[in-house]
Amino acid sequence: MAENKETLGFQTEVRQLLKLMIHSLYSNKEIFLRELISNASDAADKLRFEALSQPGLQGEDELAIRIELDKENRQLSVIDNGIGMSRQELIDNLGTIARSGTAEFLEKMTGDQQHDAQLIGQFGVGFYSSFIVADKVTVETCRADEGQAVRWTSDGEGEFTIENIEREQRGTRVTLHLREDETEFLETFRIESLIRKYSDHIGFPVSLHVAGEDDDKVVNSATALWTLPRTEISDDEYKEFYKHLAHDFADPLTWSHNRVEGKREYTSLLYVPATAPFDLWNREAPRGLKLYVQRVFIMDDAEQFLPLYLRFVKGVVDSSDLPLNVSRELLQQNPDLTAMRSALTKRVLDMLAKLARGDDYEKFWGEFGQVLKEGVIEDVANKDKLAKLLRFASTHGREDKQDQSLENYVSRLQDGQDKIYYILADSYATAIASPHLEQLRKQGLEVLLLTDRIDPWLVDALRDYDGKELVDIARTGLELPEGDGKLSQEAMNKEHKPLLKKMRRVLKDRVESVNVSRRLVDSAACVVSGDDDLGPQVRRMLEASGQSLPESKPILEINVDHPLVARLSAETDEGRFDGLSNILLDHALLAEGTQLDNPAAYVHRMNTLLLDIEADSKNDQA
Repeated sequence: MAENKETLGFQTEVRQLLKLMIHSLYSNKEIFLRELISNASDAADKLRFEALSQPGLQGEDELAIRIELDKENRQLSVIDNGIGMSRQELIDNLGTIARSGTAEFLEKMTGDQQHDAQLIGQFGVGFYSSFIVADKVTVETCRADEGQAVRWTSDGEGEFTIENIEREQRGTRVTLHLREDETEFLETFRIESLIRKYSDHIGFPVSLHVAGEDDDKVVNSATALWTLPRTEISDDEYKEFYKHLAHDFADPLTWSHNRVEGKREYTSLLYVPATAPFDLWNREAPRGLKLYVQRVFIMDDAEQFLPLYLRFVKGVVDSSDLPLNVSRELLQQNPDLTAMRSALTKRVLDMLAKLARGDDYEKFWGEFGQVLKEGVIEDVANKDKLAKLLRFASTHGREDKQDQSLENYVSRLQDGQDKIYYILADSYATAIASPHLEQLRKQGLEVLLLTDRIDPWLVDALRDYDGKELVDIARTGLELPEGDGKLSQEAMNKEHKPLLKKMRRVLKDRVESVNVSRRLVDSAACVVSGDDDLGPQVRRMLEASGQSLPESKPILEINVDHPLVARLSAETDEGRFDGLSNILLDHALLAEGTQLDNPAAYVHRMNTLLLDIEADSKNDQA
C-alpha cells in the first residue's frame, strides 16, 4: 500500500529542457538505453564496493542487469540489483536537472542540433533522455541497507510524484511507457542490437526478457573492456566505452590504453574529451579517474592519480596492488601512488603530444588550452613537456587564433635574435594594435600576443624556451637585435632633456618618469612598466578581486619624431603645454587598455584643446 505520497516540482524549467533535448537528440534517440544501462552498471559497481565493508549487503545474488519488453502495454524496463536509492536520494538525483548548472545550461542551448547534443552530455542529464521516447517514466527502487522501497513517477511536464511502496528486492527498476510512435524499441532484434552496440563492454551480464516468453537471453559479453588486449578492441568499442564512462554524447578526441607490469601492476584507459564540461573552471568540482582494484569498483573520482590541471581527463585505473578496502585517506598515504601518478601524467602528456601533430589539436586547445597552462605554473617536473604543447596567437598570423607553438616561433628567429618577444593585453584587438609593436613590426620581429587571464603567471613561470629568454616588450629597457639605427635611449634623453624635464614636472603625480622612446614609429607615446613592477593586466585583476596594492606609476615614453610631440616641444603657452602633455599620457593609457582615473578631466582637456585649435584657425584666417 502506498504511503507518504507527495507531488513535487522539478528544480528547473523541465518542459523547456525536455523540448530542447528532443530537438537536439531526435536523430539519435536510441541513446536512452545506453544511459539507463550505464546507470544500472554504476549501481551494481557501488553495491559491490559497499559490500566490502558490509559483507552481508550483497548476499548470494549475482549482480546483473535485466531488460524487459512488454509489447502489449508498450513498456520497456531496465532492472538492476545494485545499490538502489533512498527516498531522499531519489528526490535529489531525479528531481533536479543539471543540478548546480541549470541556468548556464539553458543559456547555452542554441537550437543547433550537434552543439546542443554535446552540451546535454556536459551537464549529465542522460536519464532524462528517456522522455524522448516515453510519455511517462516510473522508477521503483529500494536501497540495499534500507527496508523501505520508493516509487518515482513523472510525465516530464514539470512535476513528479514520489511514494513509499512494498518491494522486497533491492536495486532499481526503471519503466518507460513508450509513445505510440516508438514501438521499434519493443522489437527484440532492435534491443539486442542496441545492447551489443552500446553496452557490450559492461562488466555485468545484460539479459533480455520478452513478456510471454520463458527464457532470458544474455546479450552482452560482460567483459570489462579495459581488461582486454588492445588488439581485440575496435575504435568504435573504445568510443562507446568512453560514452558509458563519461555519460557523454560525443566521441572522445583520443585515448590511451596501457598495461603496466613489474613492480607495480595496473591497467589504465585514459580519454581526452572533445568538449569541456560546464564546471571545468570550478577547481573544487569532483574530478578524477574511476578506480578499480582487481576489477572491483572502488570510487568514481579518484583525484590522486592526475594533477589538477589534467582534471578534464576521463578514464579507468585498475590496480592489482592496492588493498580492496582502499579509501581516499589510504590513497593519499600509499607509497606506490606517487609513482603511478607520475607515470599516468606522463602518459597523458605523451597522448597530447601525439594529438598535437594532427588537426584535432586546435579543437583541444580551444576547449582545454587555458587549463593546460596551469600545469606550467604548478608542475615544475613536466614544465618542458607542457611548454611544447602551448599555443599562442602571434603577429605571424592574421587572425585571433592561438595556433602558434614556441617551436614554430623559434624556427622563425632572425639572425642575431636570441629572445622570444611577447606582449600581454586584455584582448587580441588591444594587443595587435599596441604601439609597443611598432619598432618590432618594422624590423620583422614576431611577437606573441598573450590575452588569457592566466598568461601573466604563465610567462612568469616559464621564463625561457629552448635557451631563449621570454621578453615582455611593454617593459622598460627593451633591447632589439641589430638595433634600430637610433641613438641609445640615454643619448636621446640627454638630447631632449629640456622637453623631458618640463613634462616630468607637469606629470609628476601620474608617471614615474618620461623618456624618449626607441620602440615607437607611428604613435606619439606609450606607457611601459618597470622591471620590478606589476604589469597593468595583473594589477587590474588583483584590484578587481579586492586586493589592496601599493601605488605604482607607469613610465611614459614619447616619440620625438611624431608631429604631436614636435608641437608640444614648440608650445610656449604653459596651460596648453600642460593639457597636451596630459592628453598624450591619457592616449597612451587608453591604447594599453587602462581605464582612466578621471575621464571627465580628459574630456575637459580635449574640449579645451579643440576650442583653442578652432580659435587659432579663425585668427589665422583673419
